[in-house]
Amino acid sequence: MLQCVIIVQGKVQGVFYRLETAKAAGELGLAGWIKNEPTGSVKIIAQGPAEDLKKLIKWCHSGPPLAKVVKVEVEWEKADKNYKRFIVKY
Repeated sequence: MLQCVIIVQGKVQGVFYRLETAKAAGELGLAGWIKNEPTGSVKIIAQGPAEDLKKLIKWCHSGPPLAKVVKVEVEWEKADKNYKRFIVKY
């Protein structure tokens, strides 16, 4: 199973980015998590088929309506854990 680590920078905190990303990931059948970082960015670990992960990455470039995404960094790797569902971490 594939896994990607996604770091999203810009105005992505306080604009429902985590909640909407979790919803999008769930609709794609992906597992993993999303959380705010102290730097103001958002970190995502997502697992699933490459095609669905690419769809999530594409979504991350825009995010919800109030978000202003400046940069999306993606690192592909082999899954290190098996997540059962996609959650928001606090």
